[in-house]
Amino acid sequence: MDLRYMPGFGNDFETESLAGALPQGRNSPQRCAYGLYAEQLSGSPFTAPRGANERSWLYRMRPSVRHVNRFERIDHEHWKTAPHTHPSSLPLAPLRWDPAPIPDEPLTFVTGMRTITTCGDVNTHAGMATHVMNVTRSMERDYFYNADAEMLVVPEVGRLLFFTEFGKIEVEPGEIVVLPRGMKFTVELLEGPARGYVCENYGAKFTLPNRGPIGANCLANPRDFKTPVAAYEEIDGDCTVTVKWCGTFNVTHIEHSPLDVVAWHGNYAPYKYDLRTFSPVGAIAFDHPDPSIFTVLTAPSETDGTANIDFVIFPERWMVADNTFRPPWYHMNIMAEFMGLIHGVYDAKPEGFVPGGMSLHNTMLPHGPDADAFYGASNEDLKPHKLENTLAFMFETRFPQHVTRFAAELPTLQSDYLGCWSGLKKHFDVDKPEWDGR
Repeated sequence: MDLRYMPGFGNDFETESLAGALPQGRNSPQRCAYGLYAEQLSGSPFTAPRGANERSWLYRMRPSVRHVNRFERIDHEHWKTAPHTHPSSLPLAPLRWDPAPIPDEPLTFVTGMRTITTCGDVNTHAGMATHVMNVTRSMERDYFYNADAEMLVVPEVGRLLFFTEFGKIEVEPGEIVVLPRGMKFTVELLEGPARGYVCENYGAKFTLPNRGPIGANCLANPRDFKTPVAAYEEIDGDCTVTVKWCGTFNVTHIEHSPLDVVAWHGNYAPYKYDLRTFSPVGAIAFDHPDPSIFTVLTAPSETDGTANIDFVIFPERWMVADNTFRPPWYHMNIMAEFMGLIHGVYDAKPEGFVPGGMSLHNTMLPHGPDADAFYGASNEDLKPHKLENTLAFMFETRFPQHVTRFAAELPTLQSDYLGCWSGLKKHFDVDKPEWDGR
């Protein structure tokens, strides 16, 4: 049975796959049960304040120093890391892509990663990258860990199993999984092929946003985050471990599986979350609240109130506000917004934005509802209405997002995206203070 996990608030959990494998009262006893080794994985500086200190103790068959042999530098040409700018021929503009077909070739979670944007600087632990993942085969005796970033995975097609040092997590469209920096894992295809979106977070790890005046309930509730029970893999024979470090990929060959953790306890662990358990809030009289009310997770920066990344969703919900333009308003924003659609229709873009597609509205570039959405919302009967069959998301960051050459040259890039606003006409008439919406 899954444990419950509230990310970022110091909760400590313990789990063992063999009775007595987890020491009681001592993190590092003189002799561990079953001949295991005690090892700590730290996600924060040792001297971080107690409430912010994140670490887990792992009790494993071999220490991680045995997971390192001579490294060989390899290249994954489509996985890019900030700072990475490419002088593409794309003019400055809002951008949107149709979904790219899943390639007809054997691709794992690692080899199938395709970077769309990067921002910030991995060397200073600031910024992020957005990727599309394509998975057509499982990783077999092949393991990975990301020393650069925490990874937030948003499946759109297919089901995946993440077998981590901490145990197993199955994830499907409508759910997310978060993989901490430095944690080893392998990915198995359960139902495929699989496609989805990945946010690589170079900065402070994701946590729950403060609710402020909303109070104690709604949004993402801690009880719905799940972290795995201990499970280990005892495999001898040739295995590979790939490490992503400062944008480079380094592979080593070892003679056993690194997923040999028999027990663990701590608060630095992978977790999954079902986006369908998110409880949205909104206006119940009039006016339009800021989209921050849809924030599931936030990765804070050193500037209070300004996130390195916000992970925001737009789920099914009731619309009841009276005398209010209900879709998102037109705006320009200091944050850069990368959006994707998991299923259904997004209310501000009923045409042209489809599941598996994506859009980029960069820093201080204007955007908002297309013409059909504007005129439809301006003339609809404002009765209570439930938005159904919809789940969109946004990776929002304080940094401008730079488009990779791969993304700029995708044939699915919509050359006519700006046309979705061409039908917005001038309606100003000094003699008609009451506009009829047409």
